[in-house]
This record gives sequence, C-alpha cells and structure tokens, in this order.
Amino acid sequence: MSYIAPIARLIEHFRRLPGIGPKSAARLAYHVLKMDKSQVLALSQAIIDAKERVSYCTVCFDLTDSDPCQICRSEGRDKSLVCVVEDPKDVTAMERTREFNGLYHVLHGSLSPLEGVGPDDIKVKELLDRINRGIQEVIMATNPNVEGEATAMYIAKLLKQLGVKVTRIAHGLPVGGDLEYADEVTLSKALENRREM
Repeated sequence: MSYIAPIARLIEHFRRLPGIGPKSAARLAYHVLKMDKSQVLALSQAIIDAKERVSYCTVCFDLTDSDPCQICRSEGRDKSLVCVVEDPKDVTAMERTREFNGLYHVLHGSLSPLEGVGPDDIKVKELLDRINRGIQEVIMATNPNVEGEATAMYIAKLLKQLGVKVTRIAHGLPVGGDLEYADEVTLSKALENRREM
C-alpha cells in the first residue's frame, strides 16, 4: 500500500521499534493522527524527556534519573546480596515480585562468541570491582538460554576465585503450566531444581 510521505515516514519510524511489524506500525501511525495535538505534543515531550533525563546508574548500571539510582542508595536494602541480570527490564521484573531486597548489577547483554560479544562488551569488570564492597552472595539471574547459561557459568567461575558465594535462580515449570506442553529442557531443569516439601 502506498502512503503519503508524512504518514510513510511516521510508519517507518514505528517499524524501527522492536516487535512492531508493518501492520502494527500503520495502526500506531493512524492512532497518532487521530490524537489531539496536545496529546501528540505530550507523547513527543515524554519521549524527549526520557531520552534526556534517563541514564545508567554508575553503581549497578540500571536505568535511572538520579545517580546513584534509588535502589543503590536505599538504606533498607541488603547490600551484601547482588542479583545479576542481563537487562534493565529484568530489574523491573524482579522488583515486581517484591521478594528480593538486595542490590542489582545489570550486565547489558550476555556472552555470545558467535555474535562477537565477549566479557569486555558487557559489565563483568564492573561487577568484579564491586565485590570488595561487602558483597557476600551473588545471585545469577541471567536468561535460561545458551548465552545466559554461559554468562552465568563464566561469572560464577570468576567470583568463586574471589571467595564469593554464587547461586543461580531456579528454572522449571511455570505456575499453571501443564507437563504435557513442557519441553525436555524445562522438565529436566524442574527435576534438577526440585525441593523438599
């Protein structure tokens, strides 16, 4: 389908966003065109503000609008416990559980030799620099895929040499899931990480 130039440009910008295909991009573009001008200005200002005001915490590398971030400067958090995640979105997911009361370290990726991502390309050195600040346990919460597992193993090996306790989050069946639909790897992880009742 052929669009007039301003709509085509808007659609093209929406298509550059992750998870947005051509049809979704067109729907978003038409939705924006239906919005009041004040709503469009508010949306564009929110994007600009986020881009200008959000940066990385110099301690944990999570997204923040103050440095250090709110979590790192909180007096109520357990500063001896650090949860290592791949992405800032993972911090948000962990915080939603309201179960973790320690600190975080965001790697901004995972090891992937095939894609040319090595230890120097993610925040491994920065994690090691934090260890002599009273950290007693590091929880590896990288994704349960090949890259996430390799990253967890690599970092665990480095941390154990420094005498730090390293644990890994459990993986297995989701709550509400059926055994018949689970793949073999998920089932084996669920068995491996079983606990006494």
